[in-house]
Amino acid sequence: MSAAPFQTVAVVGVGLIGASFGLALKKAGFRGRILGVSSAPALEDALRRGAIDEAAPLQQAASQADLILLAQPIHRILQTLESLDAWLRPGALVTDAGSTKARIVAQGRRSLRRAQFLGGHPLAGKEKRGAAEADADLFAGRTWVLTPEDPAELETPPARELLGWLRALGARPLLLSAAEHDRVVAFTSHLPQLLSTALAAVLAEQLDRDEHLRASGPGLLDMTRLAASPFEIWRDILATNREAVDQALAACLDRLERIRAALGSDALAAEFERAAELARRLRRPA
Repeated sequence: MSAAPFQTVAVVGVGLIGASFGLALKKAGFRGRILGVSSAPALEDALRRGAIDEAAPLQQAASQADLILLAQPIHRILQTLESLDAWLRPGALVTDAGSTKARIVAQGRRSLRRAQFLGGHPLAGKEKRGAAEADADLFAGRTWVLTPEDPAELETPPARELLGWLRALGARPLLLSAAEHDRVVAFTSHLPQLLSTALAAVLAEQLDRDEHLRASGPGLLDMTRLAASPFEIWRDILATNREAVDQALAACLDRLERIRAALGSDALAAEFERAAELARRLRRPA
């Protein structure tokens, strides 16, 4: 593979993540071209924000890019991977920002022959979507998971350069297998979303007057923040990680039953202590 630095980057899907990646690259000092592939409205927003330099069809962008980031919804990433190989430059690197990895990594390895594929997942985002919400600092201090099948995949020149840029963005690379990633994020990302959704749905059903909702503090806002996320984003995530999410929900339901059984007894103190320690660990500096 060529050791030449990236000159052209293609971002396929210039929504929040894709457009933020373009802005972050420029802020970090990238001086090459950034091509955008997306719908016409998304491209207009990305060009207006300066997240991309040019709009291009997929075939043109793929044939010119040294690095391609697939930042589409999961089902679109899978579809793109099926047709991408014929247009790629030999020696290019293809990565993605999909929230589940097993199916995407399998498809990438099955479909791509002319370029290297390295699965990825930036653990960053907002409830609001689109290039208009893009932020050059979105990835700063955030984990960016990479899922090589073999650590040697990170020793190729384009993979090393990608790692360098991720660190320049302020992201913190974390290496996991695709299967391990999907199991872990079922607990750290997908379960919190479903718990927030369930809590908000219970409140909507049980509290039918707006003044009832005023009898709440900031904790309720924190707990229901994720409930504002649109289902169209989560449909593919949950469908492609169903087994791991089911296991996470089962573990949570079991814990809730333990808490329910311990109500009114000192046995509940152990649950609070265990939970508080985990909360402290989450807040410690990395």
